[in-house]
Amino acid sequence: MNKKVRIEKDILGELEVPEDVYWGINTQRALRNFKISQKRFPKIFLLSLAKVKRACLGANQKLEVIDNIEAKAIRQAIDEILVDEKFLNQFPIDIFQTGSGTQINMNMNEVLANRANEILGHPKGKKKPIHPNDHVNKSQSSNDVIPTAMHLASIELIHKKLLLSLEILKKSLDKKMNEFKDVIKVGRTHLQDVVPIPLATEFAVYHQQIKSAIKRLTEVLKELYLLPIGGTALGTDLNAPENFDQLVIETLSKSTKYSLKINPVKAEGISSHNTLVSVSSVLKLLALSLMKMANDICWMGSGPRAGLGELLLPQNEPGSSIKHGKINPTQSEALIQVCLQVIGNDTTITFAEGSSSLLDLNVAKPLMIVNLLESIEILSTGIESFVNNCLLGLEVANQKIDKNLKNALMIVTRLTPYIGYEKAGEITQIAHETGKTIKEVIQEMKIKINGNIDDILDPRKMV
Repeated sequence: MNKKVRIEKDILGELEVPEDVYWGINTQRALRNFKISQKRFPKIFLLSLAKVKRACLGANQKLEVIDNIEAKAIRQAIDEILVDEKFLNQFPIDIFQTGSGTQINMNMNEVLANRANEILGHPKGKKKPIHPNDHVNKSQSSNDVIPTAMHLASIELIHKKLLLSLEILKKSLDKKMNEFKDVIKVGRTHLQDVVPIPLATEFAVYHQQIKSAIKRLTEVLKELYLLPIGGTALGTDLNAPENFDQLVIETLSKSTKYSLKINPVKAEGISSHNTLVSVSSVLKLLALSLMKMANDICWMGSGPRAGLGELLLPQNEPGSSIKHGKINPTQSEALIQVCLQVIGNDTTITFAEGSSSLLDLNVAKPLMIVNLLESIEILSTGIESFVNNCLLGLEVANQKIDKNLKNALMIVTRLTPYIGYEKAGEITQIAHETGKTIKEVIQEMKIKINGNIDDILDPRKMV
């Protein structure tokens, strides 16, 4: 049975649109022309775009360039999306579309116009009395609306997800540093044994890098707070009434509680997205820090008998479909894969800025924001999964650590001030060849040392 359709018109002609949908002919053309990936814009972006529309509507109303009855209906339609999260299934178009994001902007304009007309008792698809361009998109262009929504969505996701996840990780590392403060283990460089190091010190490295990531994110947010709204097509404010930009910024700042500002050069925020590249770069650095932590824990948890075996990993699930009793570092592996995706996204965002900022408009906006939002989202959830399912459950394999320390060769480094580099090297070579401890070799060689040998070779006194 065929679905009912309505006929809509634009300057290109007529087109059938499903009767029950709230989008219109512009969106329908996009559905026909951009059948590429089946990837859709995430909810956070759609909600941010709706917030921008609401702020623009309020500014237009205050400036008396839109009728109050029309404004009330449009506002109700926007609030149904923002408050009730209705109609989110009415944004079906592919993210791979025009580089300015015109299609997703028009998708939002059409949904709001059709719903507002319905509220006023008129049928969908007629563009009367409320028109998607003349009313919902009034004083705006896709060129300034989409970048503003891009910034807003990024700000929201960083504040409400990523920074919170990082604080959880930082506190969890704090807890582990305290828990491991008395554990001394063999340190390693080039994956080879070296002098002793506190396990807490290794975790302090991760802690410091997370602190740095939080600081970097806090700094880069200041760049995101600059918005080009009101610049319309090219940042020249064409067709935007005086004070429109300021009113929009004031409304958005009040509703979001963020210190948003007008980009002093609106054209910069339209023609280029250096800021998003900067944010992505911070995310890449964070991903590299997380990869180090996850990889280190993989190594320290390797074994249980033939590996380093210094950490006991939580037994979350069977590690093999064929080998019994095997426990794998699955959370580390999952987090590493998240980080690899983030690094890949950063590469995409970088090239999207470098190759697509053409003259007065960057034409890869949808690609940039979807990749950036994905990076923020999966870092947030990946961190939380790692903390809850791995980090908090890590335990120390004390017997293995003590055994490794007892047999460690590099504790001989502590003897260098007493017997010199050459003699210390000779002792190490004999110990390595015979499998004996440093102390045993010293005793067999009858080397006299000015001091208590047990005290000198105590690993806890080397840190």
